[in-house]
Amino acid sequence: MRFDLELPSQPSASHRVAVLLINLGTPDAPTPRAVRKYLAQFLSDPRVVEIPSLVWQVILRGLILPFRGRASAKKYAQVWMSEGSPLRVYTEKQVESLRRLFAANDYHVIVDYAMRYGTPGIGAMLNQLKLEGAERILLLPMYPQYSSSTTATAFDDAFSALKRVRNQPEIRTIRHYADHPAYIGALAEQVRDYWRHHGQPDFAAGDKLVLSFHGVPKRTMDLGDPYHDQCQLTGSLLTSALGLTSVECRVTFQSRFGRAEWLQPYTAPTVAELGAGGVTRVDVFCPGFTADCLETIEEIGIEVRDEFLKAGGKHFHRIPCLNAAPAWIKALGEIAAQHLQGWPVQTLQPLTAVA
Repeated sequence: MRFDLELPSQPSASHRVAVLLINLGTPDAPTPRAVRKYLAQFLSDPRVVEIPSLVWQVILRGLILPFRGRASAKKYAQVWMSEGSPLRVYTEKQVESLRRLFAANDYHVIVDYAMRYGTPGIGAMLNQLKLEGAERILLLPMYPQYSSSTTATAFDDAFSALKRVRNQPEIRTIRHYADHPAYIGALAEQVRDYWRHHGQPDFAAGDKLVLSFHGVPKRTMDLGDPYHDQCQLTGSLLTSALGLTSVECRVTFQSRFGRAEWLQPYTAPTVAELGAGGVTRVDVFCPGFTADCLETIEEIGIEVRDEFLKAGGKHFHRIPCLNAAPAWIKALGEIAAQHLQGWPVQTLQPLTAVA
């Protein structure tokens, strides 16, 4: 049976549609106080740290925050931009670019962003979108691979905020896009574009491309979290799209925290091992991070780079994240558009990139 739907020529104010990009979050300033506030919220999330709260809060407040706050503030200061935190700066650029893309393609869609931790919060932005007349909101996490500690907690926070709303908007969610062709294509284009400007590794001579994803405790995989498998899937598809082999391109995991075993292989030891083994050049790209942040700029660009050079490597390249690259903005628009189908956005024609 076929249904021919006639879309309204102009969506009414009562049927406005919004896309809310959701990212992890960032401190408001590179100061110990601001960083401690941010880390307290982040590390108090039971989805992030799965330790009984009473025990964990004693450890967090007494041992971790006083010391980690100062150390992390120094790291944030190293990467802080004149406009603010890199994650916030690049997320805002993504929002602006996606707005232009939708407008150029005659999509009547509100686009904004929220942070799971820090500001602007998810609840505050849902309220703001309602004030702007949005009755239909698509939640688009900027996490391509699903994890309970990222995607799930973002949705938890959104629906918790909606508990207090009498006249709730209609909500749609995007669970993951780890294997979406447009996302994989944007990743491949980002790597190729970097190589066009900085030269390509000599894979025949043993150079390597390392795909570093954010790590999570191995226990989460054992409990059924699909994150590890989705990272491997993204890595495999990207390796294939670049015409490389699993020998030339490695998948690793970074940002280990605490003493528990996390997903392996770990990024820093892997890169150091490559340097010690005679590999001259290593390029590191972080496909799971859609915007550059502390973990990519400082951890990869400074800490992991130093590990590689100290181990004997000669040339280290950190390939920037997708940020607001045109191929990624178009891919982001395509991903959103697929989930907007049936909502009154005026046109459902394929998106055309903005020059």
